[in-house]
Amino acid sequence: MKMKMHKCNHCEIYTLENKCPKCGGELNVIYPPKFSIEDKYGKYRRILKKEQW
Repeated sequence: MKMKMHKCNHCEIYTLENKCPKCGGELNVIYPPKFSIEDKYGKYRRILKKEQW
């Protein structure tokens, strides 16, 4: 069983649970995605980033 730290969108608290223990809200994983040199979608991500600036 993998254990990853999560952060609540509403309360701004960190937990290992699947739901926020304080408000029952949605949680996000706080770790960045794994880096890969053979990134299939890197080209499109760079285009979107350039368009946003």
